[in-house]
Amino acid sequence: MSRTQVANIGINVRPPVDVCEDENCPFHGSLRVRGIILTGRVHKKLMRGAIVVERTTTQYVKKYKRYMRRRSRISAHLPPCIGVEVGDTVRIAETRPISKTISFVVIENLGRGG
Repeated sequence: MSRTQVANIGINVRPPVDVCEDENCPFHGSLRVRGIILTGRVHKKLMRGAIVVERTTTQYVKKYKRYMRRRSRISAHLPPCIGVEVGDTVRIAETRPISKTISFVVIENLGRGG
């Protein structure tokens, strides 16, 4: 596949406009996505080529008749063709393990806020 062509990853998302040479990019490389698709907020962008996505949920505690806030943080690979900043809402998809802690890849930037 030519690097200017964008692969169809099988998920209804907007493909990135920029082109990258990353082998672990689902659009321009050979990485396949499978499994679950999650949406979350970018919490950290300190690693090279990776971000930390935070998802917040509420869980009901029967004893106190209240809701408790829970959060989970997931490390995800960030292809160079997708530009994100801290605080953006992103969509991530499961893939094969890329490293010890990274099994997700960013497939779409949904914009600012949540």
